[in-house]
Amino acid sequence: MNVMLTDMSRDLDTTVQGIQVSITLFLLVMAALMIPFGKLTDLFGRKFCFILGLAVYGVGAIVSALAPGLGILILGNSILEGAGTALLIPPVYILVTMYWTGLAERVRAFGVVSAAGGIGAATGPLIGGWITAAISWRAAFIFQALIIVVILLLALRMKDPRPAERGRPYDVLGAVLSGSGLIIFVLGILAADNDLLLSLGLMAAGAGVIAVFFWWVRRLERAGREPLLSTALFRNRISNMGLITQNFQWLLLMGTSMLVASQLQVVRQYDAIETGVIFSAATLGILVSSLTAGRLVKRFAQRSMIIVGFIATGAGLLGLLLVAAVPGAWAYAPGLLVLGLGVGLMLTPSVNIVQSAFPEEQQGEISGLSRSVSNLGSSFGTAIVGTVLAVAYAGPADGYGLAMTPLLVVAAAGAVVAIFLPGRTASVAAEPAQGEVRS
Repeated sequence: MNVMLTDMSRDLDTTVQGIQVSITLFLLVMAALMIPFGKLTDLFGRKFCFILGLAVYGVGAIVSALAPGLGILILGNSILEGAGTALLIPPVYILVTMYWTGLAERVRAFGVVSAAGGIGAATGPLIGGWITAAISWRAAFIFQALIIVVILLLALRMKDPRPAERGRPYDVLGAVLSGSGLIIFVLGILAADNDLLLSLGLMAAGAGVIAVFFWWVRRLERAGREPLLSTALFRNRISNMGLITQNFQWLLLMGTSMLVASQLQVVRQYDAIETGVIFSAATLGILVSSLTAGRLVKRFAQRSMIIVGFIATGAGLLGLLLVAAVPGAWAYAPGLLVLGLGVGLMLTPSVNIVQSAFPEEQQGEISGLSRSVSNLGSSFGTAIVGTVLAVAYAGPADGYGLAMTPLLVVAAAGAVVAIFLPGRTASVAAEPAQGEVRS
C-alpha cells in the first residue's frame, strides 16, 4: 500500500494521511490480536489457526478491493486483513521452532522464512505498482486474494506436530484487556498531531489498561489458573532483550518505509511503479542478509550480528537523510540497500534468541508475544513518522529530516540494547524450568 498512496487517496476521495492511518491501523490490529490469537494455537492447533487466518485475510482483501471509501477500506484492510495476519503468523514461527531444534538448523530455517518474506517484500511493491499503473489499485487486492487461495491449497497438506488441546482454558478477559490497552495507547500516538492533551490522555489510559491486564494475570496465577500470558515469559533476561531488539527493528523498517514512500510520492510526485522499483533496493538487502544468516551464525555470535545490523541500519538512515535534497529517486537506493542489509542481518537471530529461550509447551505464548511486540514496533514506527509528517506539513519545518531523527535515535538505542545480549545462546526446547536464563 505504500506504493499506492496517491492512487488510493485520489480514488477514495481521501488524503494520503488517511491511507497512512489505514496502514497504521492494520499494524495495530495485528499487534493487539497477536497475543490472544497466538494462545489460540494451543486450543485449536497450529494448522487450523493458519488456515483460518488465511481465509479471514482473503475476505479482507476482497472487501478492500470493493471499498467505496476509507471506512470500508479500514474494515477490509485494517481489521479483517490485520486479524487474519494475527491468526496465521504465530503458527509459522511455532512450527519452525518445533520442527528444527538445533541452533544452526533453526537459524537456517528462520533465515529461509525471513528470505521468503524478503522475496515477497521485493516483488510486492513491484507487482502492486505495476498492477496499479496498468489496471488499478483494486486489482492489486484481488491479486492478494488469488495468492491466498494458492497458499490455502498448499496448507491443507501441512501436518501439525502436536494435537490441539480443545479443553484448555482460555483467558477471555485477559485477551480483551491486552488488546484494548495496546490499541488505546497507539491511538494516543496517532492523535498527537491534532490534540496533544487528548493524545496524552489516550496514552495514559492505554497504559492503565495494560497495568490492569498484568494485575489480572497475577491474580489468575496466584489462584492456580492459566492466564493469557504467563509472567514467567518476562523473567527471562535474554528473551526480554531480544523482544526489545525485535520491536526496534520493525519500528525502523516500517517507519522508514512510510517516510521514504511519502517523500517519493507526495513531495517528488513519483508514481507507484517508480516507488516500487526504488524500494526493491531495501528488500534486496533484506533478502541477501537473511539468506546468509544460517551460515553467519556458525562463525559469529548472534549478539554480534544484531549489533552490526543496528549499526548498518543507522548508516542507511544517515544515507537517506543526506540525499533529501539530491535530485532523482535513485539517490535513495544506496541508503535503502544498506538499511535492508542491516535489518535482514538481525531479524533472524533476534527471532531465534526469543523463540529458543522457552520450551515447547510455551511456544504458543512466546510466539504470540514476540509477533505482538514486533508488530507493535511497526505500529510505533508508522504512527511516529505519520504524526511528525502531519505536524510538519502544517508548518515550515522540514518534515522528512524531522521524522528521520527519532529513527536514528532508535537505531542507536537498539545497538546499545543488543550489547547486553549473551555472546552465545543455545536452544532450550527441552528446558524444564520456565523463564530460566540460558547463555
